[in-house]
Amino acid sequence: MTHGPEAKDELRHLPVINGRVARSSIRTDGQRVRVDPADTRGRFIRARRVVFVILIVAWILLPLIPIGGHPALFLDVDTRRFYVLGQVFNAQDTWLVFFLVTGAGFGLVYTTALLGRWWCGWACPQTVFLESFYRPIQRLVMGPREARLRLRARGGPAVFARRLLTHALYGVASVVVAHIFVGYFVSLPKLWAMMHEHPGAHATTFAWMLALSLLFYVDFGIFREQFCVVLCPYGRLQSVLLDDDSLVVGYDDARGEPRGKGKTKAAGRGDCVDCGRCVVVCPTGIDIRNGLQIDCIACAQCVDACDEIMDKLGRAPGLVRYDSLRGLRGEARRILRPRMVVYTGFLIAGIVAATLGFRKHEAFEANLLRLPGAPFTRDEGRIRNGFEIHLVNKSARPESFHVAPEEGAKETFIVPIADVTLEPLASQRLPVFVTVPQADFTHDHPIRLVIARGGPRPEKRVLSATFLGAR
Repeated sequence: MTHGPEAKDELRHLPVINGRVARSSIRTDGQRVRVDPADTRGRFIRARRVVFVILIVAWILLPLIPIGGHPALFLDVDTRRFYVLGQVFNAQDTWLVFFLVTGAGFGLVYTTALLGRWWCGWACPQTVFLESFYRPIQRLVMGPREARLRLRARGGPAVFARRLLTHALYGVASVVVAHIFVGYFVSLPKLWAMMHEHPGAHATTFAWMLALSLLFYVDFGIFREQFCVVLCPYGRLQSVLLDDDSLVVGYDDARGEPRGKGKTKAAGRGDCVDCGRCVVVCPTGIDIRNGLQIDCIACAQCVDACDEIMDKLGRAPGLVRYDSLRGLRGEARRILRPRMVVYTGFLIAGIVAATLGFRKHEAFEANLLRLPGAPFTRDEGRIRNGFEIHLVNKSARPESFHVAPEEGAKETFIVPIADVTLEPLASQRLPVFVTVPQADFTHDHPIRLVIARGGPRPEKRVLSATFLGAR
């Protein structure tokens, strides 16, 4: 912590918690404080890197790996066809998005109550891309934190050239990331073909790629932690999502205070030596010793940093650790509590509703519709009704269908196209004409047609409509 005249300046700009200056990447007057987190070593940073690699590999492979003849995840907005892990959806299935969005949102609420801000520190794209691509580029060109601070203080043409190279590489990384994101909507093989043609041939796609590249460059190369602190609503909701039993990154105040100095622990002093290492490694620039804060993304870099210092001093790790607020006070953490019981009830209800909803997603749709115009016609002593079957193949493979009247039907059916094969998500309208002798007609009555799907998973469906006429 700064002392003397500089400390007074900090107190004018930063809030005070329990008499301590609360550090942050943004001051109360809105000015940004530059954050240059130092590198750290430890079990959590290693585990996070493994998770980041898994997530990035999955992100790259999803639009590449074919399942059922299509990419594992392909959102074909142009044709309004969506391929998800071998399942095919079209615009008529948009209502299922409700279950996906609400399920993801409630899943985040549920796991936050248990595990705190695990999403922010371990899986959020803001963290994954920043820590996997952009910070390594900065370290490669500008060096570690101490070297970056010296270069910034020195200035000059050589330093400017390094900064220019750094941002040029940020731009390259942003373009690569943007291309992969665009690949989710046009497919990566098609995108690769587009890249070998003139941009004007695919102006809309090219414009989206440029817009996303600029967005990623500004976000990951310049805005960085300010997205988490200023824009992201998830952090603002922590006061209602967390309770005293949620898992957070915290400082053991009882063990660490009052702070001492040096390797030798003086009588009456805590384990914290006020080295500030937990502050300089924080990607949002906070001091975890000031308690739970909105800026904390639970990345555990301060945990690794503090454990490293404790190891050098021959003291037990865990002065800064993953724990609940109740655990940090020395009390037992409760996993099963009223909030989690209610949340679990909602979760089960949501899973049941989503299961029932997705089970209604059918492999094909068939509707028997009346042809426009007169409801019926009379011709040579017969009453005729005209219908059409609107048939949609909603599976991921070509399907064959056969149309026939229900067995035992007394009406005469004329089906010009009785057999048809449809490509995935293709549709066709099949005309059907039904006639009844005028002498046999007594009243309006239902008619039925059978749609039979062939292939390895045969299925039959009965369509019905009303035959209209006059005596």
